[in-house]
Amino acid sequence: MPANKNNRIYLSPPHMGGNEQEYVRQAFESNFIAPLGPMVNGFEHDFSKLTGFAHCAALSSGTAALHIALRLLGVETGDVVIASSLTFIGSVSPITFLGAEPVFIDCDYKSWNMDPDLLAEAVDHYISQGRKPKAVIPTDLYGQCADYDRILEILEPHGIPMVVDAAESVGATYKGRHAGKGALMAAYSFNGNKIITTSGGGLLASDDEDMISRARWLSQQAKEPKPYYEHEEIGYNYRMSNLVAAVGRGQVEVIPERVKRKREIFDYYEQELGSIAGVSFMPEADYGQCNRWLTVMLIDAEEFGASPDEIRIALENENIESRPVWQPMHKQPIFKNNTVFGGKVSEDLFKRGLCLPSGTAMSAEELDRIIELIKRCGR
Repeated sequence: MPANKNNRIYLSPPHMGGNEQEYVRQAFESNFIAPLGPMVNGFEHDFSKLTGFAHCAALSSGTAALHIALRLLGVETGDVVIASSLTFIGSVSPITFLGAEPVFIDCDYKSWNMDPDLLAEAVDHYISQGRKPKAVIPTDLYGQCADYDRILEILEPHGIPMVVDAAESVGATYKGRHAGKGALMAAYSFNGNKIITTSGGGLLASDDEDMISRARWLSQQAKEPKPYYEHEEIGYNYRMSNLVAAVGRGQVEVIPERVKRKREIFDYYEQELGSIAGVSFMPEADYGQCNRWLTVMLIDAEEFGASPDEIRIALENENIESRPVWQPMHKQPIFKNNTVFGGKVSEDLFKRGLCLPSGTAMSAEELDRIIELIKRCGR
């Protein structure tokens, strides 16, 4: 039977693995409903095992994880923090929470991630001004790791820490290491549309035990170890709840299956559409394996016969969700006065890019329907 047009096809909806309800049941039976509890501890342990990081703090969001990471590094008013321009604002807004100045680096066409050559230029520029950057935050875009080793080659001689925004790259690898591994700290997101989800939530990981211990403390309002509530510093209400962590434990178990399916979906889109004039897809860098969180297509409107937005509208008219590539941070009105190194590559990807439905529970029939609709948009 033909697919029902009324059944909306979402960009990347949650996909439960089967054991989430059992973990949630255990949480209910133990009466650990409020934040903290054995599921939080278990989820942190599971994620340490997955990533290879020695220590993890489960938090309320990936944005919270980056906020605490920058707080741990002593970022404050007037500091420079360098970040990817082609990213979601949650990668960058924590810089502003602490009064620091975000400086943006364009991406390269090889990986769509932070361009190391432009990063080197930016680091030299600010050091020559006596304003050594307090941190660098490369984003792993659409599930592809940034070139960590090349970035570290630039940063380590100056003692500048790297905090990876791995919100989109759970399950991806860089030179055989899990996404984020190799950074001083890495932040992950489990928002509803990520490759695995806890409905909301995030996590901060590091091999530095003291940092993660302090992150946990800050995430629980920075309460001093006394029988009453005493505070010498300002903290946050950023801890993950036991119920949310229970969902996460079930999701971690199916990460290999989710990555496999995401990559199959990407390969099928590329197989069916990649030979059409004016159509290309996000490349995979030679140093790792992308989790293909979202399949991203590039359209040359003149060659193909339709623009990315015309395709998006045509899909939406058939109750199918798609989305433009992230608008670069240096083009956001709120950051119009911030410095950017480069900018043309991310602007081009934003102009030509379209994120296609990539849900791992999507049927073959739904996938074929999307592909056929895209083909019809062309000449």
